[in-house]
Formats: sequence, C-alpha cells, structure tokens
Amino acid sequence: MPTLIYLLIVIVLLVIATVKFKLHPFLSLIIASLLIGFAVGLEPVRLITIITDGFGNTLKSIGFIIAFGTIIGVYLEKSGGAKTMAETVLKLIGEKKSALAMNLTGFIVSIPVFCDSGFIVLSSLNKALSKKTGIPLAILAVALGTGLYATHVFVPPTPGPLAAAATLNADIGLVIIFGLFVALISALAGLLWAKYSCKNVETVIEDFHSDEKEKQQPNKINSFAPILIPIILIAFKSIADYPTLPFGSGLIKDVISFCGNPVIALFIGVGLAFFLKKGKKKESHFDWVNDGLKSAGTIILITGAGGAFGNVLRATDLGETIGNSLSAWNVGILLPFLIAALLKTAQGSSTVAIITTAAIISPLLSALGLESETAKALTVLAIGAGSMTVSHINDSYFWVVSQFSGLDTSSALKTHTIATLMQGLTAIIVILILKTILN
Repeated sequence: MPTLIYLLIVIVLLVIATVKFKLHPFLSLIIASLLIGFAVGLEPVRLITIITDGFGNTLKSIGFIIAFGTIIGVYLEKSGGAKTMAETVLKLIGEKKSALAMNLTGFIVSIPVFCDSGFIVLSSLNKALSKKTGIPLAILAVALGTGLYATHVFVPPTPGPLAAAATLNADIGLVIIFGLFVALISALAGLLWAKYSCKNVETVIEDFHSDEKEKQQPNKINSFAPILIPIILIAFKSIADYPTLPFGSGLIKDVISFCGNPVIALFIGVGLAFFLKKGKKKESHFDWVNDGLKSAGTIILITGAGGAFGNVLRATDLGETIGNSLSAWNVGILLPFLIAALLKTAQGSSTVAIITTAAIISPLLSALGLESETAKALTVLAIGAGSMTVSHINDSYFWVVSQFSGLDTSSALKTHTIATLMQGLTAIIVILILKTILN
C-alpha cells in the first residue's frame, strides 16, 4: 500500500510540475522515476540501471517508427498532399455533406500529421467551404477538429498510441485495426455533436493570411499512398502472424512479415512520401526530412522517459498491491481510461497523458486481467479514449481550433470541448463492447 500512496503523490507532483511550473514532460518523467525509485527503497546503482534500460528498450522498438511517421507528416503538410486528400474526399461525398467530408478528411490526415498542424493546413479550405455552401463555419470547424482528434489518439503511427503500444508490448497491427474502427465511431460522434451544437454559433473571422493555392498539388495516388500502404502492410502482417497462418508458413508469409514490420512499413511510407516533393524546388529533401526529425526528437525523448518511469514501476510491488486492492472491484479496462482522462484534463497534452498512463498501467496488466494480445491492444485504445477527455483551455489544440475558426472561448468550450467529451465517452463504450465480444 505505501507504494500506491507514493505513486499517487508522484502523479500529483507530475501534474503540478507540468501545469504550474511548466516543466518539460521529459524532465518531469525522469524526476518522477527517481522519486518513486528512492521512495520504495531501490538501491541507487540499480535504479540508474532500471531507468536507462527502460529508456533504451522503449526507444529500441519505437524510435525509428516515430521518426518515419513524422517525416511522412511533414511531406504531406508541406507538399499540399493533405489538401489533395481533403479535396478528394469532398468530391466523393459532395459539397452538401461538407461537414461529413471534413470530418472524414481529418480522420485520414491525422494518422501521420499532428492534429494541430492538420487543422491549420485545412482551416482555409473550411472557410472557403463555409462561404460557398452557407454551412456555419463552427459546424465545419468542430467536424474537422473531431475527425483529426480521433485518429490522433487511436491510430499509429501517430506518436501517442504508437508509444503506448510499445510500452504495453501490444501488437501494433491489432492496435491499427481496432483503432481505425473505434476512431471512426468517435469521429462520427464528434460530427453529430457539431451538427447539434453549432447551428447558431457565430464566428468572427479576421482575414487570416491563408496559404496561396498550390500551383501544382500532388495527385491523389501520391498523396494517399504514404499513409495507406504502411497501414495495409502492418495490418497484413498481423493477419499473417495469426495462429491459423492464413498465408501459410513459407516465402509469402516471410515477405509479408518483413514488409509489415512497422519499421519497414513506415520506411516504405517515407520512400513513397518523397514523390510528394516533385515540383517543389524551394527546399530540398534534406530540409523536409530535417523538419520531421526535429518534430520527432521531442516525442522520442518523452516516450523514452515514459518507458523509464514504467520500468521503475515494474521493479516495485505496485502490480501486486493494486491487484490485491482491485480484486473485489471489476475495474479492468476502465482504469487506464480514467487515469488518462485525469492526466489529460489536468495538464492538456494528449500525447503526454497517453505515454504517462501507459507507463503506469504497464506493470498492472496482469492484475487487471489484460494480458492477452487483444486485451493489450484494447488497453492502448482505452488510454487513447481517456486522453481525449477533454480538450479545454490548457490544451494547445483547443486554441488552434478556436482561433483558426473565429470561435470565442465560451463558444469553443460549448462546442469543441463538449465534443471531445462525447468522443471519449463514446470510444470507451465501444471499447467495452469490443472487449466483451472478443473475450
């Protein structure tokens, strides 16, 4: 029980350090690792080994994937590929259903592109559609924002769910397959709230400087390929590795397993993303890759620090303590959801909430009855559902959505914030249903 008390104290200190003192999550997680280690009486030399092993083992499995994913995101953003995807979805669905089109566009774009970057890139298209169709901008803004948010927290190679999958040793292919389904339901829940709550919401848009229309935007195939091909390859690997061996056990399975390894699949995605730069001579491939690596660096370090924190927790008696404490309570997969929701609401960052919660939950999988491959994948999604509940004034994404859509703070809280609450609650209900069916 003392270990559980120490953990609760450390979590409170983590939130205070991040929110009040603006300490970077990388440093706060390392400090938390040291505090919990000393509190439970781990020997200093052993504690250092545990921290460095946790950091290194986490990045060993996740570092390349995060780097490749962010590079793909930069290429889609800078080349205009994200806009090509938006325009393609819009043509398929029709201008009369612009809200649905923008919701689904966000769903696709945010798989490799950070949701705030995706919203900024597509906000000018939102404004143009609102002017052309007469659909209130607030509806389009919340529809796009919730679509982007859904895959941001549920579908690798977005760094948050990718890091959680690595920390919990979950099958990334299963996380993608289940994550796409849960994210789609969650995105549509956000769309419904947008249509319900934003009909009479006024927006005040100044003439923001919008990107000039690209003279030569990438074609549809080049724009979608860097996202869809890696996802298909990873999903096929999960199917190929299924105990029934649907692709046999020979050369075909070996090729699928190699190409579907997340590192190789995302590396193939990077190669496909290079075609997006055709005709864009202002910057070199080196510049664009460098921008991607800069974005990846911070996430990689935070993820490694989360791995270190989780490894320290695994070295304590925390799993046994909580297992005994929860034996009479059927908490199960709700615990990661609640922890992530508390962390998200308190400190604002979904990615930090996901990584921190995964580190806390990792040593508890056995105690919570979440050891199977399916259960671990659903646990990653439960953490994602908590990490979107809710986006409000301490979240940078809240301000991106409100400021680029002309929503005042009060309106943004009533629309965007409540929409993220609806998304999180809808997602955890879907996850609970999936767990009941698949168990």
